[in-house]
Amino acid sequence: MTGRRRSSPRPFPRASATAAAACTAVIASLLSGCGSLPGAGAGEQAPITVMTWAPEGTRTTNMPGMPAMAQAYARWVNSRGGLAGHPLKVLTCNEHNDSAEATKCAQRAVDAGAVAVVGSYSQWGRSFMSPLEVAGIPFIGGYGASAEEFASPLSYPVNGGQAALLAGNGRQLAADCRRVALVRPDTIQGDQMTGLLDAGLQSGSRRGAADVKAPEASTDYSPQVAAALDAVGADPAVYGTAKSGGRATGSCVAASLGDGTDTFFDSFRRLQESRPKVQLGSVLGSVDQSMVNRSGGAAGPLEGADVTGWYPVPSDPRWRPMRQVITQEAFDDPRLDPADQGVQTTWIAYTVLRAVVQQLADAGVTDVTAHALQAALDRGDQAIDTGGLTPKLRWRDDDMLAVADFPRIVNADVTYQVVRHGELVAAQEGFVDVTTTLERRRTDDE
Repeated sequence: MTGRRRSSPRPFPRASATAAAACTAVIASLLSGCGSLPGAGAGEQAPITVMTWAPEGTRTTNMPGMPAMAQAYARWVNSRGGLAGHPLKVLTCNEHNDSAEATKCAQRAVDAGAVAVVGSYSQWGRSFMSPLEVAGIPFIGGYGASAEEFASPLSYPVNGGQAALLAGNGRQLAADCRRVALVRPDTIQGDQMTGLLDAGLQSGSRRGAADVKAPEASTDYSPQVAAALDAVGADPAVYGTAKSGGRATGSCVAASLGDGTDTFFDSFRRLQESRPKVQLGSVLGSVDQSMVNRSGGAAGPLEGADVTGWYPVPSDPRWRPMRQVITQEAFDDPRLDPADQGVQTTWIAYTVLRAVVQQLADAGVTDVTAHALQAALDRGDQAIDTGGLTPKLRWRDDDMLAVADFPRIVNADVTYQVVRHGELVAAQEGFVDVTTTLERRRTDDE
């Protein structure tokens, strides 16, 4: 298979006048038209039960916005007739960043008769995917934090996961950086990160990054900051100090530590005062606008940082429907940050669920089971329009990209962003397809 972006699937059929009017009455600008989020049917059907899980209240990565977005979505869609007339019942589960708890969440979904797990986060793919596979429950639009999400035939990812982000960040940094150090977790997931970033750097004719391992949870990352700066040659004896205006041209430090990235940059800011200035890089999910604000905005260390994400910047008008739902259904919920990639991924995942349920209804299927959803997703009769937040999505065999270790990836697009005047903004227009970068990594490794 080639790494070229396939031609866009043909668009959805034009919605009926009734559906279009109903959609307009709900949200005037809903995802560029009703075709992407069809209106619910008039007659109420049997409820559809799904689950969304994520870690909350842990010492490492937390994603409370994902179940919060799922609950807000359910309130919103149920107030408008449900999914093709089916009331949507959302179960949530805290998987505590623990393998045993992830298994419990998956088993709870099985026991509750859930027909899908939607828009969830867990690093413990081996723990949660097995119970879902045994029960035949599809996993739709997970965050992409585990390798199993890109290998299981019951997983339907909406983004390219960590692989696309890191390969994209490597390509983004290659334009500015002659020397790069990557600070990443000392975990199984972290062990994959350096090779992925290197694939992007090498596509820009740069050498691979220095690999700096760090604990997932720490109150001080000063040793890792020092190791990263030393690895890229940020020696004050050669380049001078930040205070005196010296700059180690071409030296860059990338950090991807989840929630620990905030602590890392706090340590970085302190040590930077006695070191040359270097450019920073990261991926969304480790860095967001609230972190930029906390670190000092335009005067902080993240000013000028290259950041790679999956989706358009939060200010993009394509997010307006999601923001309106949050305002209407969860305005006072502090867990819901529209700029959070977990919240955004959950919105897109439920967009996929709604579209597939509508496709089943259009085909005369009223019994929405896990098997029916899986069959519709595998068949891919119509590509799913997410309102431009991703390319149109479907998961037929022909749509899978030839990416080693990640055979279920169907969307390897990323966006390049930069911190400019204290704000995360688009570094360039449109998406960047990193399929060839990921496929080249396979060829080189072989």
